Amino acid sequence: MGEEITPDFQGTSFQRMVWDEIRKIPSGETRTYKDIAESIGNPRSSRAVANACAANPQPISVPCHRVIRSDGTIGGYSGPGGTSRKSALLAVEKGLVGSRNT
Repeated sequence: MGEEITPDFQGTSFQRMVWDEIRKIPSGETRTYKDIAESIGNPRSSRAVANACAANPQPISVPCHRVIRSDGTIGGYSGPGGTSRKSALLAVEKGLVGSRNT
């Protein structure tokens, strides 16, 4: 097939590093803010990771809804619909919604 398109997001180098890492999370899976911070080599930057998610300019290309709190709960979501939309997106990706034949 064709080449993968790499989006050119405007943001700080830290934000782009976070967004690149988030793009690696497979559909239906989640990572914590701490997981992302550790994977980019800044284990104490969980809050900065959350701020990078809040500044995400492309929620379709950078699925920040896949990033959750360390206790497993849904954190803030700056996209339309807030945390209820984030929960719904995760449920759809995990196959919990729409997988039943009626």
